[in-house]
Order: sequence, then C-alpha cells, then structure tokens
Amino acid sequence: PPDPARIRVLRGHQLPVTCLVISPDDKFIFSASKDGSLIKCKWEVDSGKRLCVVPGGKKGTEERHMGHASQVLCMAISSDGKYLATGDRNKLIMIWDAATCKRLHIFTGHRDAVSGLSFRKGTHQLYSASHDRCVKVWDVAENAYMETLFGHQDVITGLDSLSRECCVTAGGRDGTVRLWKIPEESQLVFSGHQGSIDCIQLINEEHMVSGADDGSLALWGLTKKKPLALARQAHGEQDAQGLQQPYWISAVAALRSSDLLATGSHSGSVKLWKCGEGFRKLEHLLDIPLVGFVNSLKFSAAGDFLVAGIGQEHRLGRWWRIKEAKNSICIIPLKRKTTSSSPESPGSS
Repeated sequence: PPDPARIRVLRGHQLPVTCLVISPDDKFIFSASKDGSLIKCKWEVDSGKRLCVVPGGKKGTEERHMGHASQVLCMAISSDGKYLATGDRNKLIMIWDAATCKRLHIFTGHRDAVSGLSFRKGTHQLYSASHDRCVKVWDVAENAYMETLFGHQDVITGLDSLSRECCVTAGGRDGTVRLWKIPEESQLVFSGHQGSIDCIQLINEEHMVSGADDGSLALWGLTKKKPLALARQAHGEQDAQGLQQPYWISAVAALRSSDLLATGSHSGSVKLWKCGEGFRKLEHLLDIPLVGFVNSLKFSAAGDFLVAGIGQEHRLGRWWRIKEAKNSICIIPLKRKTTSSSPESPGSS
C-alpha cells in the first residue's frame, strides 16, 4: 500500500473535479471541473505546479473567450500528446493544442451533454458519447465529422477505446455495455449489471471493466455477452436514511495491458484489484484512504502513480454532498514489491 503521507494533493478547482487525463509521457495532468473553468491546467506532475488555466465564462460566450461555459464532463488526449479534447454539458466538444493550451476548434452536433471522449490510439480519430444516446466519430486533424452510431436506450455515461477501430460505451440505465465496430457499423451488447452503468475502461484489446451504481464491478471479455467476473458491493454498503445501499462505483481505471484495476466511489477509499486467472476473477488487493466522490481515476503509463479527481459531489449530479471532501487532484505513488532481497535501487519506483 502507498504511504498516505506521500499522496500529493493539488488544489485549484473551486467545484468538484469531474475528469482528468495524464499526458502520454506522464509529465502533465490536465483536469476540469464543474466550475466550467477548464483548468486545462497543465499540472506538472513532478512539481505539482499549475502551468496554465483556461477560465470558463457565461453560457453563449464560448465563441468570444477560450474556455467552456458549462460543466466539463469528460476529456481525452491523443496518444502522441498533441491534441486534448474536452466535452461539456452544453453539447460542445473543444479541441486544444495540449502544449500551448490554445483552443483550436469547436465540434458541435451532439444534442445533449457530452459525457465520454476517447482518441483511437495511434491516430487523431476521436470518439464522443453523449446523453443524446449516440456515439459520434470525428477526425480531429481535419476538423471533420465522420459518422453517428445509434443503439443505446438511455444516456451514455462513459466511453473508451484503444488501437482497434472500435470503442466501448456504458449505457447508464439501459443496463448495457456496448462494443461498437466502426467499419462494420455494428455493435455487440453486453449485460450483467443491475443498476445504472456509470463508468467503463478497456484493459487491453480483449477485456474491459465497468462499474455501476448498484455497487458492482464487472470484468468482461469482448467475446462473451455476460461478465467473466462480477464483484457485488465492491465498495461495501452505506446507511442512507435508514436504508442499506451499496456505494456507487463512480470511476474505474485499468493499468493498460496488465492485471491491475482501480475503482473509486464515495466510500472513503480507492480500491486496487487484481484480475485473477484468465480474467475470470476479481481479487481485492488494498484500500487507499481518500475522502470525497472519486469522479475520475487514471494510471500513469509507466504504472508508478495513480491520479484521482476528487469532488464534494458526483460527476453527473448533486444527490449528496460530502462537505469534508476537498475538490482536488490526488497523485498516489504506487510502490512495486521488489522481488530480490537487494535494497531498492534509487531508480526503482
């Protein structure tokens, strides 16, 4: 387990942090929050310094000033670190130059809040998901809209992709996870959660993980319609107005191409999990104490730290408020067990 004293807290957002990404070289974190200010803050990972802030504005002024004018719900960075995309409640997707924080373009076309964004790895193709129940495909380098995919019966709450020409989405209360094959314009439908599916992430090209507000965490193989493994009440239960209810899973993260997962809720801790034999088991490893709604989780590419976006409220709504939580970004160092008995070399994480 990480030493709680070594968890670094970056403060700067006035309202709950809703989303964050880490640059591909692990040097910068970009984050955004409900205050609309895209603190397209490059935070520098080493120093914790805030390198730039793009202030938000009033609705309808997006053309005149740089930032968003409503809550930013999602963001993605291209695998070459060149472009950053952000999506807001006001149906807009903004494309930024990640190095200079300059806005390059605004994509319009969704009819409701933009809730998920992902660049296809190795390309500048962008997938977006929305509360309007559809997925759109864009070519960011050409500033071009490509196509729209339909199928979900409820708002889409999250989206992810890797190098294949496909993406996966979480369909909220329609209870399905979907895999969209873009060239074939086809989709595979997966079901297994009881509640609203709020977050999703690919682990590798064959497996993915999703979390729901019924407290369950599901591990999927892309060839099977039902979960390979399911952890019910993964973060335990809470006593809400005398009723026992599971803690919602509000964020999931996978260290790509490994067997390590992280989940967030408002249960007071982030949990780390191991995918057991052949991705057919979920084994709980350890808890990292963190107070607040964990609205976003990302592993660094090298796997030596985990970043959590924390808020007093859930990313998508205002059902509860945790007053003692700090709206912040937490950088959690991950130690690897040394296999040999020799003392740790200075370069090891």
